[in-house]
Amino acid sequence: MSTVLLLLSGLAIGFIVAAPIGPINLICIRRTLAFGSFIGLVSGFGAATADGIFAAIIGFGLTAIRHWIEGYSQLMQIVGGALLLGFGIHTYLADPLHGREILCADRPRAKPSLVRSFASTFALALSNPATLFAFAALFAGFGGFIGLAAPSLAQAGFFVVGILCGAALWWLTMTTVVGAFHARINARVMRVVTHASGAVVSAFGLGMLAHVLFEQLR
Repeated sequence: MSTVLLLLSGLAIGFIVAAPIGPINLICIRRTLAFGSFIGLVSGFGAATADGIFAAIIGFGLTAIRHWIEGYSQLMQIVGGALLLGFGIHTYLADPLHGREILCADRPRAKPSLVRSFASTFALALSNPATLFAFAALFAGFGGFIGLAAPSLAQAGFFVVGILCGAALWWLTMTTVVGAFHARINARVMRVVTHASGAVVSAFGLGMLAHVLFEQLR
C-alpha cells in the first residue's frame, strides 16, 4: 500500500479529531490571544501528543492498554471534568490584560512556561477516553476504505505519524489565524474572551461530571 496514501489518510483523521471547537480549543485560543501564537501552538501540541498516543494504541492494536483505559473511563472522566472545571474557573478569574500585547506599560509581562502550557493540555486531552473511541471509529472507517483491515506494524506506524501530523497541522492553522488578530485585540474584547472561554470550559467540566453522576445513578 502507498505510504503517501497512509500518511494522507492519517493526516485527515488527525485534523478531523483535533478540529471540533471544544474546551482545549478554547483554552488554546485564549492563550494565543493573551500570550501570542507560540504559546498557543505549544499548548495545541500538548493535545496533539495525547492524540498521537491514543492513535498508537488503536493503530498498533495495544489491546491490553485499550481495555485498561476503557475500564477506568469513568475515573478518567471525573479527573478530566475536574481539570476542566478548574481551568475554566482559573481562566474566568484571570487578569485579561495579563498578556503579551494586551497590557499597559506598568503591567507585568509574565507568560506561562512552555512546559506548563504543553503539560496542561496534554493532561486534559489524555483524560478524555472518548478520543480513543473516536480514533477507533475513524481508523476502522478509513482503514476499510483504503483496504487496511489488518495493517502491518510499518503501515500502522505511517498511519499514526499521519494522524499526529494532522493534529499538529490543525493547531498550527488555528493559532496562526487567531494570532493574526492578537495585536488588534483591546482590553474590552480580551475581557469578554477571557470570561466567555472560562465560562464555557467550566460548563464542559460540569457537564462531564454530571454525565458520570447520571451514569452512576442509572
